[in-house]
Amino acid sequence: MATGEKLVSVDYEVFGKVQDVFFRKYTKKKARSLGLVGWVENTDRGTVVGQVQGPAEKIAAMKDWLRLEGSPESKIEKCVFTKEGAIEKLTHEIFRVVE
Repeated sequence: MATGEKLVSVDYEVFGKVQDVFFRKYTKKKARSLGLVGWVENTDRGTVVGQVQGPAEKIAAMKDWLRLEGSPESKIEKCVFTKEGAIEKLTHEIFRVVE
Protein backbone atom coordinates (compact mmCIF):
# COMPACT_ATOMS: atom_id res chain seq x y z
CA MET A 1 0.00 0.00 0.00
CA ALA A 2 1.19 3.47 -0.79
CA THR A 3 2.18 5.77 2.04
CA GLY A 4 -0.67 8.05 3.06
CA GLU A 5 -3.47 5.82 1.78
CA LYS A 6 -6.53 6.05 4.00
CA LEU A 7 -7.27 2.66 5.54
CA VAL A 8 -10.84 1.58 6.24
CA SER A 9 -12.45 -1.30 8.09
CA VAL A 10 -16.05 -2.41 7.55
CA ASP A 11 -18.17 -5.30 8.82
CA TYR A 12 -20.77 -6.82 6.50
CA GLU A 13 -23.67 -9.28 6.44
CA VAL A 14 -24.98 -10.63 3.15
CA PHE A 15 -28.56 -11.93 2.88
CA GLY A 16 -30.13 -14.17 0.21
CA LYS A 17 -28.96 -17.43 -1.32
CA VAL A 18 -25.38 -17.11 -0.11
CA GLN A 19 -24.65 -20.48 1.48
CA ASP A 20 -23.84 -23.66 -0.45
CA VAL A 21 -22.96 -21.52 -3.51
CA PHE A 22 -19.21 -21.03 -2.82
CA PHE A 23 -19.85 -17.46 -1.62
CA ARG A 24 -17.06 -17.55 0.96
CA LYS A 25 -14.56 -18.95 -1.55
CA TYR A 26 -15.35 -16.23 -4.10
CA THR A 27 -15.33 -13.54 -1.40
CA LYS A 28 -11.84 -14.59 -0.37
CA LYS A 29 -10.70 -14.62 -4.01
CA LYS A 30 -12.13 -11.14 -4.67
CA ALA A 31 -10.73 -9.65 -1.46
CA ARG A 32 -7.27 -11.05 -2.12
CA SER A 33 -7.35 -9.81 -5.74
CA LEU A 34 -7.98 -6.32 -4.36
CA GLY A 35 -5.21 -6.66 -1.77
CA LEU A 36 -7.65 -6.58 1.16
CA VAL A 37 -7.49 -8.43 4.48
CA GLY A 38 -10.16 -9.73 6.84
CA TRP A 39 -12.44 -12.74 7.11
CA VAL A 40 -15.73 -14.30 6.01
CA GLU A 41 -17.95 -17.00 7.56
CA ASN A 42 -21.41 -18.56 7.34
CA THR A 43 -23.95 -17.97 10.09
CA ASP A 44 -26.66 -20.20 11.53
CA ARG A 45 -29.16 -17.66 10.12
CA GLY A 46 -28.27 -18.57 6.52
CA THR A 47 -26.30 -15.36 5.95
CA VAL A 48 -22.62 -14.67 5.40
CA VAL A 49 -20.79 -12.23 7.68
CA GLY A 50 -17.29 -10.85 7.80
CA GLN A 51 -14.94 -7.94 8.01
CA VAL A 52 -12.75 -6.40 5.35
CA GLN A 53 -9.90 -3.90 5.73
CA GLY A 54 -7.73 -1.96 3.32
CA PRO A 55 -7.49 1.22 1.24
CA ALA A 56 -10.77 3.14 0.99
CA GLU A 57 -10.91 2.88 -2.82
CA LYS A 58 -10.47 -0.91 -2.73
CA ILE A 59 -13.03 -1.24 0.08
CA ALA A 60 -15.56 0.61 -2.09
CA ALA A 61 -14.98 -1.92 -4.89
CA MET A 62 -15.39 -4.82 -2.45
CA LYS A 63 -18.61 -3.36 -1.06
CA ASP A 64 -20.03 -3.13 -4.60
CA TRP A 65 -19.05 -6.75 -5.23
CA LEU A 66 -20.67 -7.94 -1.98
CA ARG A 67 -23.84 -5.96 -2.69
CA LEU A 68 -24.25 -6.59 -6.40
CA GLU A 69 -22.23 -9.57 -7.64
CA GLY A 70 -21.16 -12.30 -5.22
CA SER A 71 -20.46 -15.84 -6.37
CA PRO A 72 -21.87 -17.02 -9.71
CA GLU A 73 -24.66 -19.11 -8.13
CA SER A 74 -25.57 -16.68 -5.34
CA LYS A 75 -28.70 -14.53 -5.25
CA ILE A 76 -28.03 -11.50 -3.07
CA GLU A 77 -31.09 -9.89 -1.51
CA LYS A 78 -29.18 -7.24 0.43
CA CYS A 79 -25.88 -6.51 2.11
CA VAL A 80 -25.72 -4.55 5.35
CA PHE A 81 -22.52 -2.70 6.24
CA THR A 82 -21.75 -1.69 9.83
CA LYS A 83 -18.86 -0.40 11.92
CA GLU A 84 -17.32 1.33 8.89
CA GLY A 85 -14.55 3.76 9.63
CA ALA A 86 -10.97 4.82 9.24
CA ILE A 87 -8.28 2.76 10.96
CA GLU A 88 -4.62 3.51 11.67
CA LYS A 89 -3.36 0.06 10.70
CA LEU A 90 -4.63 -3.30 9.50
CA THR A 91 -5.53 -5.81 12.22
CA HIS A 92 -5.48 -8.86 9.91
CA GLU A 93 -2.57 -10.25 7.92
CA ILE A 94 -4.55 -12.02 5.19
CA PHE A 95 -8.14 -12.57 4.08
CA ARG A 96 -9.39 -15.93 5.32
CA VAL A 97 -12.47 -18.14 5.39
CA VAL A 98 -13.60 -19.02 8.91
CA GLU A 99 -14.80 -22.63 8.98
